[in-house]
Amino acid sequence: MTAVQHHWDTQDVGSTASGGGAVETHPVRRRRRRRLTGATPRGNVWVPWLFLLPAALIFLVFKFIPMAEGIRLSLFEVRPFLGDIFVGFKNYATILQDEKFLTASWHTLVLAGGQTLGAMLIGFFLALLLEGHAKSLWFVRSAVFLPVVAATAVIGEIWRLFFYPAPEGFLNEVISWIGLGPWEYIHSTDTSLVSVMFVGIWKHAPYDMVLILAGLAGIDRQQYEAAAIDGASTPQRIWNVTLPALRPVITILLTLAAIRGLRVFTEVYVLTGGGPAGSTDVWMTRVYTTAFEQSEAGLASAGSVLLFLVTLVLTVSVQWYRRRKEAR
Repeated sequence: MTAVQHHWDTQDVGSTASGGGAVETHPVRRRRRRRLTGATPRGNVWVPWLFLLPAALIFLVFKFIPMAEGIRLSLFEVRPFLGDIFVGFKNYATILQDEKFLTASWHTLVLAGGQTLGAMLIGFFLALLLEGHAKSLWFVRSAVFLPVVAATAVIGEIWRLFFYPAPEGFLNEVISWIGLGPWEYIHSTDTSLVSVMFVGIWKHAPYDMVLILAGLAGIDRQQYEAAAIDGASTPQRIWNVTLPALRPVITILLTLAAIRGLRVFTEVYVLTGGGPAGSTDVWMTRVYTTAFEQSEAGLASAGSVLLFLVTLVLTVSVQWYRRRKEAR
């Protein structure tokens, strides 16, 4: 008897045991079924966690531990080499009464609101223009999306050169063709915040465009055809068909854009550093200045914790409102 015959005879005996009653599943088949269904043997229950361990350690060391340390430092007057002094919530009270922080909070709200609204509007119109299945559109979409993947510091340096205030500057040279300028852009207290806002819109609008394109792809085309049959114009179809269908996407965009706007730092720091005369000083640049130029780590930590709490409350509120609307 060969080995193959012995294998199948053994399988037949196991299958017909107990007078041909219950059929016993072969061990090979059980293992195969376990692999297909994703069932994990008791001895290997920790295997998925072992794969997650490196990423979890990175998050723990570089995110969660610094967050906990920042919360701790916000309750102390930090004195390097001399010992920290516990002051409770005094740092929070100081920040909420500090005129520079209050001004920076106003600049942050204006910048976040302007960038959010501008990026969403431009992203929406770009999505309408680039929607479709033509093969040539992939290249245009990729080109439009480039500002999103480019480093913010590099974008800031490029636009800082564009904003050169002399008549020979790039933008001043362009607007001189239509009889405007020269303008001072980021070098003037009157136009610096608007200039920084323009750069933020230019960078983030393509990101909003991609999300809106994903939302447009899920709209049933029969709704547009029915609206066209009823005599609806293009603006009416956009208002009555497209925008209502994009409500979930718009909610996500508002949440992401608000968090992004409240935490804005790099473009402001590279373009203006918070100047001139504090006209573009936002919350994060004020925290940076307090920590690294004024050596007030406790106050800076309190400012960071306050920003985290505002962001958390905003996110939870938007999600609660969205779920409440969906439940109706």
